[in-house]
Amino acid sequence: MPSYAAPTKDMQFLLHDVMKVSASDIPGYSELEADFTSAVLDEAGKLATEVLAPLNPVGDQQGCTLENGVVRTPDGFKGAYDQMRAGGWMGLDMDPEYGGQGMPYLLGTAVGEMFVSANMAFNMYQGLTHGAASAIHVHGTDVQKATYLPNMIEGRWSGTMNLTEPQCGTDLGLIRTKAEPQGDGSYKITGQKIWISAGEHDLSENIIHLVLAKIPGGPDGVKGISLFIVPKFLVNDDGSLGARNAVSCGGLEEKMGIHGNATCVMNHDGATGYLIGGMHKGMRAMFTMMNEARLGVGLQGYAQASVAYQNALGFARDRLQGRDATGAKNPDGPADPILVHPDVRRGLMAQKSFVEGARALVFWGAQMIDASHRKKDAEAEAMISLLIPVIKGFLTDKGFETCVLAQQTLGGSGFTREWGLEQYVRDARITMIYEGTNGIQSLDLVGRKLGLHGGKAMMAFFELIKTFTKENETHAALKKEFLNPLKSASKDLQSAVMYFMQNAKSPNNALAGSYDFMHLFGHVCLGLMWAKMARASYAALEAGTGDAEFYHSKITTGRFYMTRQLPEIATHLARIQAGAETVMELSAENF
Repeated sequence: MPSYAAPTKDMQFLLHDVMKVSASDIPGYSELEADFTSAVLDEAGKLATEVLAPLNPVGDQQGCTLENGVVRTPDGFKGAYDQMRAGGWMGLDMDPEYGGQGMPYLLGTAVGEMFVSANMAFNMYQGLTHGAASAIHVHGTDVQKATYLPNMIEGRWSGTMNLTEPQCGTDLGLIRTKAEPQGDGSYKITGQKIWISAGEHDLSENIIHLVLAKIPGGPDGVKGISLFIVPKFLVNDDGSLGARNAVSCGGLEEKMGIHGNATCVMNHDGATGYLIGGMHKGMRAMFTMMNEARLGVGLQGYAQASVAYQNALGFARDRLQGRDATGAKNPDGPADPILVHPDVRRGLMAQKSFVEGARALVFWGAQMIDASHRKKDAEAEAMISLLIPVIKGFLTDKGFETCVLAQQTLGGSGFTREWGLEQYVRDARITMIYEGTNGIQSLDLVGRKLGLHGGKAMMAFFELIKTFTKENETHAALKKEFLNPLKSASKDLQSAVMYFMQNAKSPNNALAGSYDFMHLFGHVCLGLMWAKMARASYAALEAGTGDAEFYHSKITTGRFYMTRQLPEIATHLARIQAGAETVMELSAENF
């Protein structure tokens, strides 16, 4: 049986040693004192460890079942959902006007990581609700917000996003779902949506679907898309539930992983819907949530890697096999723990350095989202928009790779259900696909984000690294071990950007190198995070405060990343500069 321990100490280190959140000028951050965040994280950690984690294998083995149009969730999910509701966790960072607690998104992100690591499939029910509620909060009318948000934030009602159709995924301009206007201001929604996470279940009293559809006579393509609120049960004027709407689950997808979450085919058969965000403005409403949604999927990638690493480490400490090449470390036993062997350590250090670097990057991203929303910081908005494809794409690719490394640590045991690692591998795999496949993320990064507003955000990123290295170059150890490798990596990133600029008239050259660019950029981001964590660790050691062993371990892990992982940049740059010739030369018939 796998286990999970909430990494609250590492989270506290990031919040207070590295980010110094309580000293930030972002509204609401002054309340994030160490004692307060510790209390919140500890309580969330208990819920994750004691309630959600034990249900993770249950959800995987039982899955969901469809009976007479009703989806039954696995044993224990309803009780856990009710505990989440009772604790107010679903509205942690939502608007207090509608029953939320108004905490910063950053704190909600930290809590969310623990819930995802403990039980990713379960957490998706409330994650989808959060996204739908956020869209209503930004684009809904006052009446719509008053009608839906209090119950959604409480968790009494849940929410979904209905985008994909059988004939189209990424190219939403091809959707066929229609919205026929009615005399009372409502619409009749007709069409089929697929792969709808949490589309039907028995956890909440009502499910509020946000559905993309086209109003007849509108523009072609994405310009003609509108967004509609389509409740499972219609809501009466007094807020009570009315008749069942004409929206139903037509089937459950049989998936590789996340079995505990209901992935549904949703049929809209003239269902009553209500326009949100303006006619033909559906894509604008959707993109309002995109930064948060894609950051959340990037979080899923490293959160699964985090729990997989924990279990791989536990196995490596206990499993006795072979002897240390330099001499027995367990002379009274029949063999040494496999943790002594260099190749096992290589794999574990790769896992550890990725997870801790990724956590820092996502926390930084969440802070930028807070700055964008809470203080209308346009520079923070531009920077997080640039980095979102990197966070989603790089962290989910590497998160899956890290789960596989963790599974490999267990040898044959990793291939069996008993130890749980194979579930983490299967569950992590979806993160590379949904919320925009990682190939789409790389195209978005190079094709849209890189040159947006004349490339100002990219130039600001380079300036950020330049300023950081200059401010800290008097620290000899930091400079040698972290700043010099970071500067070199930044120059390689600049070379890749320059290559794209020089080949602007040959779009295939840029597009063929986009995936490598996303990974190159991701490594630079994690290099920057490790340099920041090293600076904070050196400062704590020099001040003689805190846990010296923790800070030494942090620096050592960072050195591993800078010397063993960051050099992968050279391969990515070489591939980018090779251009598109060998990618595109082969005719379609010769594949």
